[in-house]
Amino acid sequence: MAFTTTMLSWGAMEYARKLGPQLPETRAAIRWAADYLLKCARATPGKLYVGVGDPNADHRCWIRPEDMDAASNPARSVYSVSPSNPGSDVAGETAAALAAASIVFRKVDPNYSRSLLITARNVMDFALKYRGSYSDSLGSAVCPFYCSYSGYTDELLWGAAWLFRATNDAYYVNVIRSLGANDGTDIFSWDNKYAGARVLLARRNLVDKNKGFENFRQRTEEFICRILPNSPSSTTQYTAGGLMWKLSQSNLQYVTSISFLLTTYSKYMATSNNSFYCGNQLRVTQQTLRSLARKQMDYILGENPMKMSYMVGYGANYPKRIHHRGSSLPSVRVRPQPFGCEAGFQPFYYTPNPNPNTLTGAVVGGPDQNDFYSDDRTDFSHSEPATYINAAIVGPLAFFAS
Repeated sequence: MAFTTTMLSWGAMEYARKLGPQLPETRAAIRWAADYLLKCARATPGKLYVGVGDPNADHRCWIRPEDMDAASNPARSVYSVSPSNPGSDVAGETAAALAAASIVFRKVDPNYSRSLLITARNVMDFALKYRGSYSDSLGSAVCPFYCSYSGYTDELLWGAAWLFRATNDAYYVNVIRSLGANDGTDIFSWDNKYAGARVLLARRNLVDKNKGFENFRQRTEEFICRILPNSPSSTTQYTAGGLMWKLSQSNLQYVTSISFLLTTYSKYMATSNNSFYCGNQLRVTQQTLRSLARKQMDYILGENPMKMSYMVGYGANYPKRIHHRGSSLPSVRVRPQPFGCEAGFQPFYYTPNPNPNTLTGAVVGGPDQNDFYSDDRTDFSHSEPATYINAAIVGPLAFFAS
């Protein structure tokens, strides 16, 4: 949820004019999440709350959100990190989210913006002072569902980068420098933030003409060369239909997040009419990045071998059996009586029937490596939507829509 908030905020910053009448709606979504994160950070001194509900118990419960209470599922435990049980990864991302949101609200709600930024500083201080991974501190409460596979250094870099963007405080530059260069990457996701942090910091070099950040521009361009299909250093696969392919588990999360970086970096390149080379033969321009990102957006919206839009409710052919409790169970308007924790599995989870409720706008995990999508709600790797897929697609869609 914190990564979702950061990405939605970044999109609202970069594409505010292009969002047009959707900008107030975007701000409303950011505020909804930021309010929650503020409560998580402020509820108990010395603690950051990072989760509600035992994930193993929750996954055994197919139930409507309206019916989700202690009576239906007693294992609604609350989880937190603290000095004795640190979580620099989740704290760094929460700090990033609050800092990014503070920029979004700086002009439209200055008092709220200040509150977000003060809390972001405090949470970042906690992340830096008490270092450790929340996977180690919380164990089965987050693993294997949302383990911090990339460690926590990327979140410290990401959080410091966002606080520097929000404050222009040189302290955060020193933090960034102290974290080291780190190895290259060819991915960007809720778990691995290195590429996103480098793009954000490269802006200081390309847009602000600050030579002190040239290294981040170089590392960003190395990342892009690992993504482009015709690059001699590419490490990225593409399906026969042209979809960027990273991992089988919810692949579209990587497609939307990386596409966001491509369109955003193309914007930064445009300010200085910059281009660069991958090896000696491939010249990369802003149009190179836009063309690849557009192809990914078009694929998601229906230009693919299946002629399937992977955004629910968009187009004539879209996923009808998504892995989503509220979508697959009858509405409380249709059946007011509450469901028990396991009552939703039969007949609503295992039925081949379409979901009764359309989760309009949700982007699912997407097709497999052969461009095939089975539209099966039990196949969660492909049929499950996620907030972090949708948050990243907002910027690129606004970019191309305008």
